[in-house]
Amino acid sequence: MANLPRKLELFYDVLSPYSWLGFELLCRYQNIWNINLQLRPSFIPGILKDSGNKPPALVPRKGKYMMMDLQHLKNFYQVPIRIPKDFLTVILEKGSLNAMRFLTAVNMEKPEMLENVSRELWMRIWSRDEDITEPWSIQAAAEEAGFSRKQAMSLLKKSSTEEVKNKLRENTNTAYKYGAFGLPTIVAHMDTKPCVFFSSDRIELLAHLLGEQWQGPVPQALKGKL
Repeated sequence: MANLPRKLELFYDVLSPYSWLGFELLCRYQNIWNINLQLRPSFIPGILKDSGNKPPALVPRKGKYMMMDLQHLKNFYQVPIRIPKDFLTVILEKGSLNAMRFLTAVNMEKPEMLENVSRELWMRIWSRDEDITEPWSIQAAAEEAGFSRKQAMSLLKKSSTEEVKNKLRENTNTAYKYGAFGLPTIVAHMDTKPCVFFSSDRIELLAHLLGEQWQGPVPQALKGKL
């Protein structure tokens, strides 16, 4: 009898470029490894506040390092990251609450579309330096990802309901319980207990613990397709 797929939960926020890297890596491997990837839209400011952590941008040396780090990682991971021009305003003032509520609504209504919409929102903020806070921009992302205008508008309406707000809080609270202090947080459900990994640079270790083969940031099956 074949082994059942291991459940992997990815807690992420599109405000985090490192979440984008982790997201793309796991999406590339989800059909190569014996895993069941479950995407969990969460709210990074709540996780930082609960854990007492600070955004890298508020620690000058860490913020400076982050700019250099992302330049290296975009080439290594083949993810088209570009730092927004008004970085601090985008990160510290505009945030991602409306976008994450929208993704939560997508996950509740059309979970098969969550990967595409998440990626498109990351493309807007972290590649094209576009807005992800206004309803029109979220709608544009949804339509670009494959929703009709009518579907996108319906999901926008749903994203402001208490049901969706509570679900986003629930996802974020679940990340708290796993000990998250930042995003992405990856939870691998092993035989005896969940194993928690932080950031996008622990995927090789994750592969080792899962007993799967790590083929680098672009698996052989995908080379030339990205």
